[in-house]
Amino acid sequence: MIIAVDGPAAAGKGTLARRLAQHYGLAYLDTGSLYRAAGLRALRRGDPRDLAVAEAAAREVRLEDVGDPHLRDEEVGEAASVVAAIPAVRAALLGLQRDFARHPPGGAKGAVLDGRDIGTVVCPEADAKLFVTASLEARADRRSRELQGADSGTIYGRVLQDMKLRDARDSRRAVAPLQRAADALALDTTALDADAAFAAAIEFIARKLGAH
Repeated sequence: MIIAVDGPAAAGKGTLARRLAQHYGLAYLDTGSLYRAAGLRALRRGDPRDLAVAEAAAREVRLEDVGDPHLRDEEVGEAASVVAAIPAVRAALLGLQRDFARHPPGGAKGAVLDGRDIGTVVCPEADAKLFVTASLEARADRRSRELQGADSGTIYGRVLQDMKLRDARDSRRAVAPLQRAADALALDTTALDADAAFAAAIEFIARKLGAH
């Protein structure tokens, strides 16, 4: 079983994907962490906007890189968004993602991958696809709270602007833009908590695959 979970930043796709993996006993991969790993390696090499630097960095990425604590640094997140728009970087990481899906580690009977283009490019043959979204304001509020706890108002405006730019870059890039697959469930989490989103996803997968 392969489950694809796509959507923009802070929509809740990571939380949902991890819960689905645990529920069904599947391997889980946050593909965004691979792009963060490429961004981090590019930063250490030089300028992530340099095509040669970015491609070389992406070719060095391994699954083990997703555990690097520096991946959540703000600078790395920005670098990840930059390198993710480079076709050669996406090509370099494509095989790694597909291999994980088709040959999941640990003897798992399948995999859940979350990202921006899982259902459209990485695993268009996925058994179930979900596109998780939320309003820009809700996503910015969630992310700012993650970054600064309850006192998030001081950085909300900056996070909101950063998300606008990132959404535009992800949606307009020439290769593998962020978009919903035609056969994906559109799940808007603006007014849903994690439990409600999980219940909706489970219901969809049960209807589609007969899996509970």
